[in-house]
Amino acid sequence: MSATTGPYRYVAVGDSQTEGLGDGDETAGWRGWADRLAETIAAHEPGLRYANLAVRGRLAGQVRAEQLAPALALRPDLVSVVAGMNDLMRPGFDAAETVAELDAMFAAFTASGARVLTFTFPDIGRIAPPARALRPRVLDLNARIRATAEHRGVVVVDFFRHEVTSDPRMWSADRLHASPLGHAGIAAAAAEALALPGSDGGWAEPLPPLPATGAGRRAAQEAAWIGTFLGPWLMRRLRGRSSGDGRVAKRPDLRPVEAPRPVEAPRPVEAPRPAH
Repeated sequence: MSATTGPYRYVAVGDSQTEGLGDGDETAGWRGWADRLAETIAAHEPGLRYANLAVRGRLAGQVRAEQLAPALALRPDLVSVVAGMNDLMRPGFDAAETVAELDAMFAAFTASGARVLTFTFPDIGRIAPPARALRPRVLDLNARIRATAEHRGVVVVDFFRHEVTSDPRMWSADRLHASPLGHAGIAAAAAEALALPGSDGGWAEPLPPLPATGAGRRAAQEAAWIGTFLGPWLMRRLRGRSSGDGRVAKRPDLRPVEAPRPVEAPRPVEAPRPAH
């Protein structure tokens, strides 16, 4: 199965989502969908070696500049390339420029003989209603990702087309990073796209409905989100700072993968039943 001599090699490049934020903590470490996917692959490729070069806050151009060469040097069989959301949220966003950076990585990795995996982005306007004005950018970016991925022969998981990806239970409180349940779903989607044994489309099934929320409570939740998460993020941008300043990759070298840990089963909240 391996294209290279020796054990199967998986390398992940990208930003905070691939680093694993939202699935763990700074003390115990961040797990994330890429770690989960590596564990799934290891169940079928016992000699798997896995590296994760992703660093939070990185723009697509920074991912290319900082992570492409080190990733190629590891001679991967499989590479996941996920970047662009940090670009999309900035005032001067240029979809063509962002996708040109992704395309350069796709071209380099496929030319090396690696299989490449990427994603489209979910509907940010449904995840965070105050950010619904960014939806046209998401549509544009996703269309360009699909086109360049098809051109390069890259495997795409099209998250935008699945309603479950904007379910609030799939996202952490900051609405920028997936929750543990969300990371598990992303890993399951990637496994299906790669046709790993035992994978299926169950990850895309809608979760049970949430209890109804009144307009007043929804408004309060949005205001709290803006003050707690969006406001500080904007302040960092204005100051020219990034959450990734001073950060390095959590797993820069190819290392064996531990036995898969149990994936958290969904614990969705169901609508209350009427009293009798």
